[in-house]
Amino acid sequence: MKAPLILAAATALVALSACSKSPEAQNVVNNAENVADSLENTADNVTANASNAADSMKDAADNTADALENKADAVRDAAENKADAIDHKK
Repeated sequence: MKAPLILAAATALVALSACSKSPEAQNVVNNAENVADSLENTADNVTANASNAADSMKDAADNTADALENKADAVRDAAENKADAIDHKK
């Protein structure tokens, strides 16, 4: 919510600077543009970090699912081997 407010303020300052070309006004405009750029970079970094975290969690979940499937297969195989061993004793 702060970012849109700052961007709106920066836009207003840019509009004001068009009316006045003083060095102070230009400094204000430059600072506002720098703040807007910084906010955009921060937002991009947050988005990238969230995406990386989501990918990492998905990979971890996939690995856990694979490990559980392997354990289930091992239990099935062991049960089948026991059943075969019992059948051969008969």
